[in-house]
Amino acid sequence: MGKVFASIDEPLRAFIEEQHLFFVATAPRADEGLVNLSPKGLDSFRILGPNEVAYLDFVGSGVETIAHLRENGRIAVMFCALTGPPRILRLYGRGDVLEPGDEEFDALAQRFPHYAGTRAVIRISVTRIADACGFGVPRFTYEGERDQLLKWAERQGEEGLTEYARENNRESLDGLPGLRQ
Repeated sequence: MGKVFASIDEPLRAFIEEQHLFFVATAPRADEGLVNLSPKGLDSFRILGPNEVAYLDFVGSGVETIAHLRENGRIAVMFCALTGPPRILRLYGRGDVLEPGDEEFDALAQRFPHYAGTRAVIRISVTRIADACGFGVPRFTYEGERDQLLKWAERQGEEGLTEYARENNRESLDGLPGLRQ
C-alpha cells in the first residue's frame, strides 16, 4: 500500500502540483502544548528541489506554525487527492521561517505570486516522503479559490496588516514567540 520515497521525483511533483489544498501540522515540545493543523490553499506551494519545499504563510488570527518552527523546527505537510485516484502524500521535515527583511526572503518570495498579507515564507528541508492509499478520503469537486483573505488583506493595507500582526501574531496560543517583525 504505502511507499517511502528518497526524494520528490517527477510523478510526485506532478501529484503535488495538481492539488489545490494541503495541510500543515506542527506541535510544540511541551506535552501540554497544542498540536496545530492548518489547511492551506491559493498558489502558495513550491518545490525547490528534490528534498526542499516552501510555502507562503499569510497573516491570520494565529501564528502557531511559525512559533512551533522557531521552537523545534518539526513540520509535516499532507496532500490528499480529492479527485482522481485516491492518494495521500506526506512530507516530513525541518522548517524555518523567513520573514520580510530576512536575508533570503525576497529571493524565495519571488517564486510565488504577490499576495497582500504574506507574512512569511516557510522553507522545509524534507527528511521523509511517504504516501498512503487514501481509500477513505471522499471525492470533492474544486470550485475555485476563496477570495475573502486576499480582499481582507488588501482592505487592511500595509499599515493595517502590520498592526493586526503586532496584536495577533506576536505569540502562539501556548505563549511561544511568533513573528519578529
